[in-house]
Amino acid sequence: MADAPDKFRILAADSLAQRGLDFLDGQEDCALTSAGKIDEDELVRIVPEFDGMIVRSGTRVTARVLAAAKRLKAVVRAGVGVDNIDLPAATASGGLVMNSAEASTITTAEHAFALMLGLARHISPACRMMADGGWERNRFQGAQLSGKTLGIVGFGRIGQTIASRALAFNMRVVAYDPVFNAATAMDGQVKMVDAVADLWPEADVITFHVPLSDQTRYLLNRESFGRCRPGVLIVNASRGGVVNEKDLLEAIDDGRCGGAALDVFEAEPPAVDSPLRRHDRVLVTPHLGASTVEAQDAVTIDSASALLDYLRGKAARGAVNVTGLRLDLDPLQSRYADLAGRMAVLLSPMIAGSLSGVTIDLGGHALTAAAATIERMALIGLLQSHFDTTLNVVNVRHIAENRGLNLRAITSDEEKADAPRMAIEVDAADRGQRIVGRVYSDLRPRVVEINGYHMDIVPAGDMVLIRNDDRPGVIGLVGNEFGNAGINIADMAISRRGDKALMLLRVDERPPDDLTESLSRHDGIDKVAIVSLPPEE
Repeated sequence: MADAPDKFRILAADSLAQRGLDFLDGQEDCALTSAGKIDEDELVRIVPEFDGMIVRSGTRVTARVLAAAKRLKAVVRAGVGVDNIDLPAATASGGLVMNSAEASTITTAEHAFALMLGLARHISPACRMMADGGWERNRFQGAQLSGKTLGIVGFGRIGQTIASRALAFNMRVVAYDPVFNAATAMDGQVKMVDAVADLWPEADVITFHVPLSDQTRYLLNRESFGRCRPGVLIVNASRGGVVNEKDLLEAIDDGRCGGAALDVFEAEPPAVDSPLRRHDRVLVTPHLGASTVEAQDAVTIDSASALLDYLRGKAARGAVNVTGLRLDLDPLQSRYADLAGRMAVLLSPMIAGSLSGVTIDLGGHALTAAAATIERMALIGLLQSHFDTTLNVVNVRHIAENRGLNLRAITSDEEKADAPRMAIEVDAADRGQRIVGRVYSDLRPRVVEINGYHMDIVPAGDMVLIRNDDRPGVIGLVGNEFGNAGINIADMAISRRGDKALMLLRVDERPPDDLTESLSRHDGIDKVAIVSLPPEE
């Protein structure tokens, strides 16, 4: 590489689309090395020569690789997932990690729509019947999409792209997204609902475009099928596990569901003997959502363009770690930024319905200089579970604004000498939520209020939030449940307002789901939520 001392030296690993490589090769300030898939030892040997690297999923960018990459400024994942890149090591070494999450939007949306059409018209079983020599036209009477209602769960880029195509098919569109602030969308042509339960009874066809998280796992299950229209058609091209496959097959077999089209599965690949593979009313494809020539070209070109822009000193696009944003915070401000993220995660289970706005209220000019970073950390805590894309201080505000959220940061001179006040207020469809925290002189973060319930507890580790009637015996009941489960309560905060009380527990290990369910069944307990936070620093 010594023949190009004043050029950006870029390493392209794995199998990348030729158009993207040609794009890089044609840049006057770029010296490209295309190496295919590289094992760790070889990558450690050659990586010190490069300023930037583009990988797919085959090449692993480990801590050892990054330690050897003395001049590496950025790594771009040509695609979405970054599991093959050691993000903490990249951040510690000062390297930016980016991905190209948007390049496959149209391809994925088109595949979901193709699944919908194929399902409605029985394309797959009719094709199999023809291949076997049959000609049974009456067996495959389908349904037209025109005039039907499409329910879209997840109204991000892909969901909106599908909506535009559904409208062109003369379909009515209803959508749900917990972080999309609009009563209607797409110039009033799409009806937004406040809760996913409101979408089930409205839709003839339901398509899913959400990440897999604690909130979305088995989102479609036996209970939700009970609220759906008889014969509803199901399409899932988002993540396996969003649809409970056992409950789906049961609903198809008993007629509650008219059929399903799946591109993703709880286990990939599904078992060879999985009934999903052979069911006449299930259309399956092997995770082909982003598998088109155009998408692979777009992903590589987008990745190459983003890498060059960053190396040339322009803004980072698609950043998935925090490097690249100057965070000159003093120790107190850093603690408040960290506390903001923890408080937001802790508040999330209290929110029901779609978010419409977030306000960060900072008391004391000691925090004024850090207001932008604190706001972003709070937004990450509130929103991350709703996105596949990794949110960070670089991208989160842009994403929140694109979803129509009203964002406000308020600073005031009101100050407590040893602990400025920080509040996060959330506007949602059901009601507002508020959490307040402080960091005292010992630099230990505290939550001091949730929705008017005053307390003092360090938000760290596995925590359990319980809202209950304020009456004798509830605390003992909760203690017995945890004792019987062999789980130690490390800290507890209890507060009451009127006839209600709020308990916040720190426990030594994450409680199992059956303990949560057992607590929820007790008379007088109306909310149980488990939140996992980083350990106390």
